[in-house]
Amino acid sequence: MEYVKVIKSEDYISVCFYIEEEKPFAIGEKMGEIHEDAYMNGYNWEAFLNYYIENNAKELLDGLDTDPEAGMYAAYYDVSSENEAKAQKLADLICSLIENEDEIYSIVRDKGDEIEWD
Repeated sequence: MEYVKVIKSEDYISVCFYIEEEKPFAIGEKMGEIHEDAYMNGYNWEAFLNYYIENNAKELLDGLDTDPEAGMYAAYYDVSSENEAKAQKLADLICSLIENEDEIYSIVRDKGDEIEWD
């Protein structure tokens, strides 16, 4: 998907989620309609994904660093084969959520008050 890329460098394996691409942007708009605190910039995508990962894929949190910005959510792991697999799993998880957005809307509707929005 063009909205998620796994990028490997000498120092890090990065997962970049481009939230201003058409589909994630439209999903973010609808999330904001469902929950008033869900203004979906990079920081609130981080809040949503942290909540989701904590509850559904906790193993991805080990070694995960993030650096959200206004138009992007970026996650980083140190370089290792284990972390490369984690980065790919995180990218796949984001794609799965975006391609099955009803799950996102359900979480925001039912659990939105539990998410630590920016």
